[in-house]
Amino acid sequence: MRAVVARVRRASVTICDDHDEPLRVSGAIGAGLLVLLGVHRDDVADAATKTHTMARKLHELRILRDERSCADSGAGLLVVSQFTLYGETRKGRRPSWSGAARPEDAAPVVDALVAALRDRGATVETGEFGANMAVESVNDGPFTVLVEV
Repeated sequence: MRAVVARVRRASVTICDDHDEPLRVSGAIGAGLLVLLGVHRDDVADAATKTHTMARKLHELRILRDERSCADSGAGLLVVSQFTLYGETRKGRRPSWSGAARPEDAAPVVDALVAALRDRGATVETGEFGANMAVESVNDGPFTVLVEV
């Protein structure tokens, strides 16, 4: 499991139709963390352990102002599924998605991570798995890290 985590002043995700026209805001946060989450095909077999480990890391990651985390500041997390984080670009000009979990396998893993974060007391907003989404963020810093489990 891989996450690109950005410290943001605010972030939102809007679900769009096939013509990129906005339909509705799916999730929005103020200051906190925007989490773009990719699920690898190998993550599915050990999903329970990996989701709890990732939830702990994300919730306790001390990258907010004054070295605080979402756990001790109450800041929100906006989690958006992002299969493209496992795009392979070493050969050719077209990415290969063979490392990413299939949608029917990845969706429950993303849901489990969100549930694990909420079980920890985190305030979590989400995108919509598989939807056409417009993600907006005002990065703070900018401060962005890669978290893997």
